[in-house]
Amino acid sequence: MPLPPPAEIGNSIDDVDTPALIVDLDAFETNVQRMADACAGMGVRHRAHAKTHKCPEIARRQIAAGAIGVCCQKVGEAEAMVAGDINDVLITNQIVGPGKLARLAELATKARIGVCVDDMDNVHALSEAASNAGATLDVLVEIDVGAGRCGVAPGAPARDLALRVANAKNLNFRGLQAYHGSAQHIRDAAERKAAIDGVVARVEGTLDLLGREGLAAADVTGAGTGSFIYEGTSGVYTEVQCGSYIFMDNDYAENKQDDGRPFISFQHSLFALVSAISVAKPGHVVVDAGHKALGNDQGMPRVLDLPGAVYARPSDEHGTITLAQANPRVGLGQKLRLIPGHCDPTVNLHDWLVVVQHGVVVDLWEITARGAMR
Repeated sequence: MPLPPPAEIGNSIDDVDTPALIVDLDAFETNVQRMADACAGMGVRHRAHAKTHKCPEIARRQIAAGAIGVCCQKVGEAEAMVAGDINDVLITNQIVGPGKLARLAELATKARIGVCVDDMDNVHALSEAASNAGATLDVLVEIDVGAGRCGVAPGAPARDLALRVANAKNLNFRGLQAYHGSAQHIRDAAERKAAIDGVVARVEGTLDLLGREGLAAADVTGAGTGSFIYEGTSGVYTEVQCGSYIFMDNDYAENKQDDGRPFISFQHSLFALVSAISVAKPGHVVVDAGHKALGNDQGMPRVLDLPGAVYARPSDEHGTITLAQANPRVGLGQKLRLIPGHCDPTVNLHDWLVVVQHGVVVDLWEITARGAMR
């Protein structure tokens, strides 16, 4: 059961209980529209990745702006999206185990559900579960395009797996999943593009083999916030799966554009609001947000309100900020905004997003798929 929201609509941001996640509505809406415009300009569909926000309200807003549906990583996330009236969900992951497969197939009786495979035995299990539920599952063959995580090898292994899917009962072969996750965080634009050029070549080779078998891939899907321009303009991809663009964490801000400037196509819209709980030592502030409030796996958050200040040494419930010489004194209870290092795991630690416009709370969005790991 979620905790009560840390604020009420109409509150000032200064009245929000901390730690809390704040969404700047104007920046958020700008990001949503920029992605919609970019995809329209490239002639590709946008399937927004809901693992970033785990929030049906955000998914509905993305779809209203032009997204065709959402991606999820787990069956539980997909269940939360369908319960929130999202009717087109692709699980960009492998689903294994009788219980999860039964839930997946049952969900496919309520909405269009897709899933990825990279194993012959998993194809059989998916077919059996879908048949038992009287459902049809869309299936995409995931190919390993360089990330070294999930995915069958491109070329003949992917072709053979696609043929197995196409011949299986209650499964609809939909195409290829080709996502290079680690390429999203290559800082240099030329290096990032080179990595995606390699991805596109692997996809093209696989599509050629599928075509020789008379097997059409209706969708080639993948890409993320860091690279979607390259996949979207490749002429090969039909969908991109961007998620973090709506929030833009501190890690993505380290990426560079082609001219070397920071990666600023999208604005920071997600902030962790924290309070100073100890100011006993000069130049040293302890705040009420540590590992249990912030995803620090891709670096520490940036202190927005105190230029030059550094957040470091988080423990479970505490974070320490070292002030720069030019920073003003921080008072006990003073609230500060942090830009999370990694937005996805940070969101998964909270029950609510507090939506703020011009310093006033204007909405509260529940993170209904928080903790949906199964």
